[in-house]
Amino acid sequence: MAPKKDAKKPEPAKKAEPAAAPAPAAEPVAIPVAAAVDLSGVKVEFSPDQMEDYKEAFGLFDRVGDTKVAFNQIADIMRALGQNPTNKDVTKILGSPSHDDMVNKRVDFEGFLPMLQYVVNSPNKATFEDYVEGLRVFDKEGNGTVSGAELRIVLSTLGEKMTEVEIDALMGGQEDENGCVNYEGQFSMPLSQSIAHFSHQTI
Repeated sequence: MAPKKDAKKPEPAKKAEPAAAPAPAAEPVAIPVAAAVDLSGVKVEFSPDQMEDYKEAFGLFDRVGDTKVAFNQIADIMRALGQNPTNKDVTKILGSPSHDDMVNKRVDFEGFLPMLQYVVNSPNKATFEDYVEGLRVFDKEGNGTVSGAELRIVLSTLGEKMTEVEIDALMGGQEDENGCVNYEGQFSMPLSQSIAHFSHQTI
């Protein structure tokens, strides 16, 4: 009888390798938020006559008759009163509200006054000479005039874009028979201010 072959012993089962630890979740990146303006320390210094004029202008923006205006109207009121804050400036003054807050939250005239005073007191306000210097960039001939057509393009495409109706109202009577604007004359001050404001990139 043939000798029995030794049966192969089964190999011991290999231990399962421990699963790799999951990579730690990336920490969310904090988005910097502009510090809100503290209006409590702003002293309102407008004269009684100014206050009366401002209140009348403020009331024109009251759409519901509650003697208040929406947050998203604040910038327009300030510009109607001769100031040129950027949307970023106004958002900071209002405490960086959400889109819904801009539409739904409202402020009364007494709450608006410190905001306006803060903008009036803001440093680095441009002078007429600053506006003229900005417009000189578009003066190809160096003769104190700029192309009205080019200014229209600037106003409709850069910064806080103006509509065609707004541009027509702004430039009415400013262009000469050659379609150019004399930007160095005092009569062009409103145009200079608006171009400086609307061509400013608000980031």
